[in-house]
Formats: sequence, C-alpha cells, structure tokens
Amino acid sequence: MKTSELVECDVFSFTEEATDGAARAGRIQTAHGEIKTPIFMPVGTLGTVKAMRPDQLVEEVQAQIVLGNTYHLYLRPGLEVIELHGGLHQMMNWDRPILTDSGGYQVFSLKDLRKIREDGVEFQDHISGSRHFFTPEKVIEIQEVLGSDIMMAFDECPPSGVSEEYMRESMARTTRWETRCLQARTRPDCALFGILQGGIREDLRREHVDALCPLPFDGFAIGGLSVGEESQAMYDTVEFTAPLMPDDKPRYLMGVGTPEDLVECIARGIDMFDCVLPTRNARNGQCFTSEGVLKIRNATFAKDLRPVDPNCDCYTCQNFTRAYLRHLYKSREILASQLATLHNLRYFLHLVTEAREAILNGRFEAFRKNFYAARNESASPPRP
Repeated sequence: MKTSELVECDVFSFTEEATDGAARAGRIQTAHGEIKTPIFMPVGTLGTVKAMRPDQLVEEVQAQIVLGNTYHLYLRPGLEVIELHGGLHQMMNWDRPILTDSGGYQVFSLKDLRKIREDGVEFQDHISGSRHFFTPEKVIEIQEVLGSDIMMAFDECPPSGVSEEYMRESMARTTRWETRCLQARTRPDCALFGILQGGIREDLRREHVDALCPLPFDGFAIGGLSVGEESQAMYDTVEFTAPLMPDDKPRYLMGVGTPEDLVECIARGIDMFDCVLPTRNARNGQCFTSEGVLKIRNATFAKDLRPVDPNCDCYTCQNFTRAYLRHLYKSREILASQLATLHNLRYFLHLVTEAREAILNGRFEAFRKNFYAARNESASPPRP
C-alpha cells in the first residue's frame, strides 16, 4: 500500500506517560478533546447511554469518551436524520470524543440473516426485514457522516470454536477489508483503528499482527475475545498479543468486561475498554462495588441502610441506601435503573482512574492486590 495516497488523521496522537510492568498510562488526543488512559468507554449504541443524560456522564460519571454503533445508527434513526443534526455529536449533545464500532460484530452475530462475500456482507435488517449491503467503503462512509473521533475498520468476528482453516480465511479477508477501509477514509479529523483477530491461538494472533500492524492505522484493537472463551484464555491471549502491538499507538480490547477483566488486562498492557455490562446489569438490579457484586433486589437488602458502596463518591451512594434502591426495583420505578446505572458507570470510571494513578506512581501491583483484597471481604449486610 502506498501510504502517500492515503488520507491520514491530523488531529490524533497517543503519548505514553508511564509504565509499571506491562501496564501503562497515556494520553490520546482527538478532534473533540483528550482522553487519559487507561480508560473505560460507556456504550451508547443508539446515540445514548441508556438511563443517562449527557451532563450526568460528564459531571457525575466523569466519562471522557462514549461509544456509538454504526450498524444500529445506520438503521435507526438513519443517516439522513443524523446529517440534519450535523453529526452524532450534535444530535446527542455530546462535545467529547466518540468511538464508533464498525458494525462488524452486529452483522456477523446475525448469522441466519447475512451472507459474506469478498466485497462485503449482505444482511437482513433485524428490525424491518429489509436487506442491506455493508462494504468496507460503506462502513467508513457511514462513520464519517457520524463524525466519529475514532472509527473502527470493518472486520469479521468469527465465533469461538471455528476451524483453523476458516479462521485463516477470515483473517485474510479481514486484512483485505481493513486495507480498503484505510483507502476509503476522506476525513482527516477522524482516526481509524484496525482490528486484530485470530482467536485464542498465539500463532494466529502473531500472523494477524504481522499483517495489520505495519499498516498506518491510528490505533489497534484486539477483537474476537469475550465470545465464549474462559477468562484465563482471554487473559493469556491478551498477554501474548499486546506486546506485539505498536508501543506508540493505543491498544483497545473490544467488548470487555468485568472489573476483574479491566484490572487484569490493564496489567497486560491494554489502554481502552468498552462493555455493556455496567449499564445492562444495572437495569437488571446488579451493582458493581469495591467489595464485589450486589444483587440489590435480594431480600437481604430490604433494611440495609448502607450506601451501595461505602467507598464510592457517586450521587447514588452519597444520597441513597441499599434498602431504598431495592424498594425502587421492587416497585418497578424508572429511578432504580437511573441510580444503579449512574453508580455502575462511576465505579468503572473510578476504577480505571485509580489504575492510572497507580501506574503513574509506580504502585500498580499494590493497587491490584488491594482490589482483590477488598473483594474477598464479605459484602453481606448485618442482621437487622
């Protein structure tokens, strides 16, 4: 590929500030501001982080960047509506960075509704049943209409357990598609990340790193994990893949994960994370805390006057009790999801901020040990 023919992002940069073992702290500069890493990115699939207002995300959660999804926004509300607003930032009234997934995962999860071809993927809209065709060029066009600060290249995300032959075919096709994504970019204010595949095999991951990482992407993501493999297999894959990735570009682990996943993968050199877990689980009555996970609907919390997490500075924990939050869930009040979502997101953002400070101060391993020590203590309430 002749890099002189490509449009490059002229506003994006990554600076590594400190390392502690494999863990690292850095800063990412985008068209809509700076991101301090390691970072967790709340998922706003349809242009909204569920149950949260943008001002809450900024002021109370302290989110630095959110995600949107190319596939879902293309279907609803559609590009015409987004263009009328001037882009996704203006439509959702968010003036900080946005990363958009290419839609590859969503397209390929619809295995009964799509057909893979060399030039792209034909798929059936899961909402209306209408048919559409995504090519690498189309995916970049959509993301440039959205005005994404970080666009993701179009890839195939094979399910776990596929044959080695299929995985190699898929990796080669992904390399061709992602190369076309680079060639299709026209906006110099939109960064573009490549996505590495290869399952949990070290030799396949190394092959895909060798194929993609010499290409002029602005950052790289590890895709194809958290798709059914054991946690240790995921950690092992990250451990042998991350050191192969460029030191001078961000490393993003897609779709991960639990608080334990964040701590373990930061320890292995990952800078960026996203997952629906804190928002989805909040709507189902599950709260993440420094002591572990609380299923707040349980009767054991009916008279518990403690905050959800005594170590949390969020609005929920500073103003309400576990008993009140349980009451809201049992009464099916909307406020239950709002308060739990705010707490969960704040907990995740606070966790990565603590990890960053520990890396900067050369005490990440102590932070990691303290994280697990607190979770091993009982989180059950005292008897009434």
